Amino acid sequence: MSVSTMLEAPLSALAELGLQTTQPIHYQLPPAELADQAVKKGEATLNDTGALVIKTGQFTGRSPKDKFTVKDEISADEVDWNDFNIAIEEKYFFQLKEKMLKYLGDKEVWVRDCFACADENYRLHLRVINESPANNLFCYNMFIRPTEAQLENFAPHWHIIQAPGFKADPAVDGTRAENFAVLSFKHKTILIGGTGYTGEMKKGIFTMLNFVLPVRAKVLSMHCSANMGKDGDTAIFFGLSGTGKTTLSADPNRLLIGDDEHGWTDDAVFNFEGGCYAKTIDLSEEKEPE
Repeated sequence: MSVSTMLEAPLSALAELGLQTTQPIHYQLPPAELADQAVKKGEATLNDTGALVIKTGQFTGRSPKDKFTVKDEISADEVDWNDFNIAIEEKYFFQLKEKMLKYLGDKEVWVRDCFACADENYRLHLRVINESPANNLFCYNMFIRPTEAQLENFAPHWHIIQAPGFKADPAVDGTRAENFAVLSFKHKTILIGGTGYTGEMKKGIFTMLNFVLPVRAKVLSMHCSANMGKDGDTAIFFGLSGTGKTTLSADPNRLLIGDDEHGWTDDAVFNFEGGCYAKTIDLSEEKEPE
């Protein structure tokens, strides 16, 4: 097992998790190196402006019918189980996790430690394990980046294990299809397989925070954008995906707090993320000159 990084990868912690690969482990790689690897592996191309274009494969959006929450003693009486909050038995979580880690055992993996929640009173440490440099680059852009000093004693509260090339067997794995996203509050882990759409990771963390913050911390979690005036006044923009939250929050006369996911406490409105999630389809200088 070799490691590609200037920082020391948490090999013992990964082994304890069950990840023991014979291939290189890439830890906290900088964006330029991730982009270069993604292009060389055929996961992405550079367009004529120099922007990285990533092909996510079959899925270009989330698959809500294939998102599951483990029903256990933590979630059973707290989650409103319905056609959107779909339950899955804990045994299938263990089964999928074991299969995924075995699948990754002969693959290169990319590991990233990062944060969710800008407010340090509610900050959660995330460790993301990807089989793709392009997907790891997404996490670099999307989540909050620790400093090197913060990485020295980094202990993850939650894990994301994401392997687009791994496909479930619905006949034995408790899923509806080969692609899936399974969240366990008890084991603080999100499993994502069969899809290269990176938004599954982002929304997996948001789903987790929508439970943890209101139930455990009495913080209102919101799907919204937010910005702040020079005098400290805060504006919040609610709306479904694609309705203009990002556009409205990007006011040149106000400070951006965030464009998609926030928490509201007695003292502040804070971003869950470190990056933006703007849709670029049909984006033009004429429609949005600023």
